[in-house]
Amino acid sequence: MKPLLRSALFLSLATLFAPLHAAATVPTTKIIERLPLGGPGGWDYLSVDAPHRHLFVSRGDRVVVVDLASGKPVGTLTGTAGVHGVAIADDLGQGFTSNGKSASVTVFDLATLKPLGSITGTGQNPDAILYDSASHQVFTFNGRSASASVIDPAKRAVIATIALPGKPEFAQADGAGHVYVNIEDKAELVELDSRSNAVLHTWSLAPCESPSGLALDNAHHRLFSACDNRLMAVTDANTGKQVATVPIGDGPDAAVFDPAAGMIYSSNGQSGTITAVHEDDANHYTVVATIPTQKSARTMTLDPQTHRLYLSAATPGTRKNARGWPEMLPNSFTVLVVGRP
Repeated sequence: MKPLLRSALFLSLATLFAPLHAAATVPTTKIIERLPLGGPGGWDYLSVDAPHRHLFVSRGDRVVVVDLASGKPVGTLTGTAGVHGVAIADDLGQGFTSNGKSASVTVFDLATLKPLGSITGTGQNPDAILYDSASHQVFTFNGRSASASVIDPAKRAVIATIALPGKPEFAQADGAGHVYVNIEDKAELVELDSRSNAVLHTWSLAPCESPSGLALDNAHHRLFSACDNRLMAVTDANTGKQVATVPIGDGPDAAVFDPAAGMIYSSNGQSGTITAVHEDDANHYTVVATIPTQKSARTMTLDPQTHRLYLSAATPGTRKNARGWPEMLPNSFTVLVVGRP
């Protein structure tokens, strides 16, 4: 074989097999650790305080605080009856819990985890909660009141109530004065002005049904609503126009966006999976993986530093509760850590 032809053949074969070799060496995203927290109670949202390397895990009447480095509990926030979620205000050095049963918010110090006070007077069953950095206000989204309560952290008081067109679910803030919230029973998405505390727009999410989880790509102004009918609806945050729908799994209750990877994740509790969706561009999306997790793993959060996902789960038993849901086996509660080894 002539040297020139041999060199050309070698380069052709190297080009052909290089992608296969590269693909074979990319680590697979999977469950890489289980944090067996155990204990009684249900669960809802998880939140990450990245600067302090803490994971907040709601557990019905308390919030378990886990050190992200060790995976071990380092504290517990108590006096939070019916707690759903935790909002992080890094610029204030404070955190806020939404206490569904007592219609209140507990304020605590992010560094010491010590309680700082309690705020009463929210709507009934405050569920999702967020801190809006543009207005420096905390918003609770009240499931049984179909409203949002606006809290001034400096006054530690509810200063406004915003009527919503139905039952609110998860919410997001863009840091520029806009807050977005899914309306579960109407399959709608609402945009709020966080400075005037008023509804700006209400957009239909059809064909989405019962939207729960909500994620936001701020750079491209895209909202991702996880819907009960195995769809993720993608909405232009500027216009309210739906630009895409993406197939996901059964029983989603959370969606997160990782801007560094251009990935959206939906945690599907009934399927026991995560749907991993790549943002090809602002209007086009591709499902790139279905990651096995565990049935019941429906809520999720992202650590932006490690790009790992954290999901709450427990082992379902054979008995069902009054709502027809499987009762979890005692002491089986765990947090799943999903990422690349």
